[in-house]
Amino acid sequence: MNRRDFIRTTTAGLAGLRIGSTRAVGEPKRKRQFTLCLACGMIGVPANPRKLIGWASQYGFESIEPPASFLARLSDPELQTYRDEMKARNLAWGSAGVPVDFRGADPAYDQGIGSLPGYAESLQRAGVTRTATWLTPGHKSLTYLANFRLHARRLREIARVLGDHGIRLGLEYVGPKTSWSAHRFPFIHTMAEMKDLIAEIGRDNVGFLLDSWHWYSAQETEADLLALRASDVVMCHVNDAPRDIPVAQQVDSRRELPCATGVIDLRAFLGALIQIGYDGPVACEPFNPALRQMPPDQALRTVGAALQKAAAL
Repeated sequence: MNRRDFIRTTTAGLAGLRIGSTRAVGEPKRKRQFTLCLACGMIGVPANPRKLIGWASQYGFESIEPPASFLARLSDPELQTYRDEMKARNLAWGSAGVPVDFRGADPAYDQGIGSLPGYAESLQRAGVTRTATWLTPGHKSLTYLANFRLHARRLREIARVLGDHGIRLGLEYVGPKTSWSAHRFPFIHTMAEMKDLIAEIGRDNVGFLLDSWHWYSAQETEADLLALRASDVVMCHVNDAPRDIPVAQQVDSRRELPCATGVIDLRAFLGALIQIGYDGPVACEPFNPALRQMPPDQALRTVGAALQKAAAL
């Protein structure tokens, strides 16, 4: 299951985190270290691993989402050629997915965790060091505590396997009230709650997949972001929200491109990431029907320009 399918149908957690501070008056603005990442699946462009590098270079991206199954099929010389081409275009790897259904029944989880070592080995071979996934913000039968224990146990094992291959795991909370309140038993949907889960998992390769949409939906602040270290963040998504809709009524599948409306304060969001020294990928995840109807070249150009505009705020 991926989250597009899903859309269609704190004291303990503060361990290891520090409180940041805003930039002092007169202090030079820090240079951003994060990369603008091309993640085709998030913008409705059919992924073509053979074209990814050229697309990214042409439209102003600085990293690409790893095409995991494609990379696994490459011979060592073919993989080296692919990586050399990326290096020649100054492209880095973004974040790969996590092919384990940790949200559902035991058989599906057991099957996924059994094949995870091979998947992790293929990512390590390609030089990929980041993976990320999202949490369903509720359950129809498990209480918060039971669900928390299940997630901690399963994600700890996933993190252990990934960590054995030098790979980090980013976890995303889903913030909109319209999402978590639709469940009988709401689950993690804020940064503070996710800190608790990360602390309970207890693996140093686990951190956040931060999304400006969920940060906004959870009504969090720049100070919440500045309380993180760069090492706490594995992956980031950016987007904007429709105008004239109260935050409690925003729906996860109805978003806008970064900087399209100004409802989400991307200057504060990305500025905080710069301030803490985050150096990973930032991808666009707008769930936008108009974007998905564009021809691939137009969609790529539009998203690349939107990310560059956001990064320049």
